[in-house]
Amino acid sequence: MKDMILPHNLDSERIVIGSVLSDINAWAEISPVVAPEMFYDPFHRELFENITELNRKGKAADLVILSEKYAGNSEKIIKLADISGMFSVDYYDHALNIQEKFVRRKLWMIGQQLTTDVFLPKETDDLLYSLQDELTTVTQTVASTEISTLKEAIKGVYKQIETNLQGNTITGTDTGFAQINKASGGLQKSDLIVIAGETSQGKTSLALSMIDTAIKQGVPVAFYSMEMKATQLAARLLSMNTGIPANQILYSQLDPDYLRTLDEGVNRIHDLPIYFDESSTSNIDKIIASIRSLKHKYDITGAVIDYLQILNVNQRSANKEQAMGEVARRLKNLAKELDIWIIALSQLNRNDQNPVPNLNRLRDSGQIGEAADIVCFVYRPEIYNKFYPAPFSSYSTKGTAMIDVAKGRNIGLLKFICGFDAKTTHFTELGDLPEYAEETPF
Repeated sequence: MKDMILPHNLDSERIVIGSVLSDINAWAEISPVVAPEMFYDPFHRELFENITELNRKGKAADLVILSEKYAGNSEKIIKLADISGMFSVDYYDHALNIQEKFVRRKLWMIGQQLTTDVFLPKETDDLLYSLQDELTTVTQTVASTEISTLKEAIKGVYKQIETNLQGNTITGTDTGFAQINKASGGLQKSDLIVIAGETSQGKTSLALSMIDTAIKQGVPVAFYSMEMKATQLAARLLSMNTGIPANQILYSQLDPDYLRTLDEGVNRIHDLPIYFDESSTSNIDKIIASIRSLKHKYDITGAVIDYLQILNVNQRSANKEQAMGEVARRLKNLAKELDIWIIALSQLNRNDQNPVPNLNRLRDSGQIGEAADIVCFVYRPEIYNKFYPAPFSSYSTKGTAMIDVAKGRNIGLLKFICGFDAKTTHFTELGDLPEYAEETPF
C-alpha cells in the first residue's frame, strides 16, 4: 500500500502546458477546467502557476518569458524546452484528464482521512457533515466546467418570454400573494430572500404562510428554526388550515367540534412535502450540509432559515457584522449552486420613535441586504399604536400588516397591505386594497 502510485498522467500535463505555450487560444479554453493544484508533477505545477499569473496580468505566456524565470537553472530550462514542443489539438481532452486524475487523488485523500477520523472521539454527525463538505468541494471542482455562452443564455430569455405569452405568469413558487407573484413570478430558484422585521411582527408567520401555499402545490421545502420545534411549526400550519389557535392545539383540551375540525385539517396537510431537521439548527455549517442532503434525497425547491442572528457561524475572530455578511453570502451562493430559493429571516434594530422598517436597520449587517436578491419587511403598526406611512395612512391597522419589498433585484420595489389573523398567525391577501410599486427593477 505504501508504494501505491496515485492517479496522474504526466503526458497530459506536458501536453496542456505545451499547447498553452504554442496556441494563443488554448488558455481561454482550458483555464476554466484546470488549476495549478491539479498538476501532479511539482515542476508542472510550478510552470502552470507562472502561466496563470502571467495571464492574470494580461500577458500571454510563451517560452521566452518563462525561460527568464529560470535563468541560471539549466535543468529547468531544458525541461521547459522539452514541454514547449508537446502540442496537441486535443488539449482540452487532456485538460479534462488532468482534472479527473486530480479528483481521484482528492477522493483517495478524503478516504484516508476518514479511516483515521472514525477512530477519534468525534461526533458521528460531525464526521458526516465534514465528509459532505469535502465531497461538495470536489464536486464543485468538476462543476466549474459548466460554462454557457451568451447564445445559450439568450435562448433561456426567449424561453421565459414564451412562457409569459402563454399566460403562465408564475414561473417560480407561488407565494400566495398576487402582488408579489406579479412582480417576481413567485419565489425564483437561485434567489436569497430576506424577510425582516422587529420582534413579534410576524416574520416566521409570513414565511410559513408562503410555505403553506408552496407545499400545497407539491413544492418540497426544508424548514430550519432556531427557536421553534417541529411540533410547534406543525401546530402553526394546522392553525392556519383550521382556524384553531396554535396554543390551543398544543396546550388545551379541545372540545369534540375542534377535534373534528383539527382532524379535517390534518387530513388536508398530512402528506405535504415539508421537512424539518432539528439536529442541524444553530450551526450554519450543519444547516448548509443538511440542505445539500435534502436536495439530494428529496429534491427540495426551497429552504427557510429562522433566523440569521441566532446562527453559530464558527468565526470567533470575526465581528458580528462580518459574520452575518459571510452567512448571507454563503446562503446566496448555496441557492445558486443547488438551484433553489432560500428564505432567511432577519431581525431589525428597534426604533420606538419610528418603527417603520428600512434597510439601514437590518441588525448586525448591511451586508445581509447586499447579498440578498429580495429584502421584504413585515410591519404591523397596530402593535405600536401607530398608523401606516403614506400612501396607506388612511387604512385601518387592525388585523392588517404592510409588506414592503425594500430591495428587489430584477423585480423592483413594492408595498401592499395584507390581512393578519393574530389568533392563527396567518397572513392573507386583501384584494380590495391597492399595491404601491415604487420603482422599476434594478
